[in-house]
Amino acid sequence: MFIGPFGRDFILSFDIRHCKCEAGMVTNSHRLLFLFMLAALLVLSGCATRAPANTDNLCSIFDEHRAWHRHAQRAEKRWDIPVPVMMAIMNQESSFRAKARPPRNRVLWIFPGSRPSSSYGYAQALRGTWAEYRQDHGSILSRRSRFKDSIDFIGWYSYRSVHRCNIRPNDAYNLYLAYHEGHGGYNRGTYRNKQSVKNVARRVAAQADRYERQYNQCRSRLERRWLIF
Repeated sequence: MFIGPFGRDFILSFDIRHCKCEAGMVTNSHRLLFLFMLAALLVLSGCATRAPANTDNLCSIFDEHRAWHRHAQRAEKRWDIPVPVMMAIMNQESSFRAKARPPRNRVLWIFPGSRPSSSYGYAQALRGTWAEYRQDHGSILSRRSRFKDSIDFIGWYSYRSVHRCNIRPNDAYNLYLAYHEGHGGYNRGTYRNKQSVKNVARRVAAQADRYERQYNQCRSRLERRWLIF
């Protein structure tokens, strides 16, 4: 083989530099791809699903957010809590707003202070209770600002209420009281002297009844659409 006037050392050094150049190009490509994926993830995480236009009609809610019906049915099948009951609780807690939080307290009636609790997301789940849910039946990727995780959380908590507080699965009134007061508080009857809490529970029960009547009119249609898509 003809080496040429520069000798074998030149060819070897050229090959090494050429390999380093190619390796540098690959590394830069991977770095750019990683940065692009990270930016896309941040954008998607910041784009919360908008609240339904008509929160008083369950059929309208599921027509607007088609995936929500699948997630709600899966939660019903998993925890044996009716879809209308879970959705009524969620409506009361957050009005279906992904990043809902309790309003801040006021300092000297002017300055914003701390929030009264760590409640957040569709289900207004407390940080500690959410951590318990993730450890028990959720996953480390579950988020309070994601509908499918939040509806499953409501089903999980209500399932516990059924067994810990002896409440029927379709009793939206008492399930909401247990959701608000906690299982220990409900069993101690802490809600009995809280007229405002009982009034809210009545509204949840009435909403669950309306949702059930509406759902009976559109459930088969929604299920057919699910099978098609």
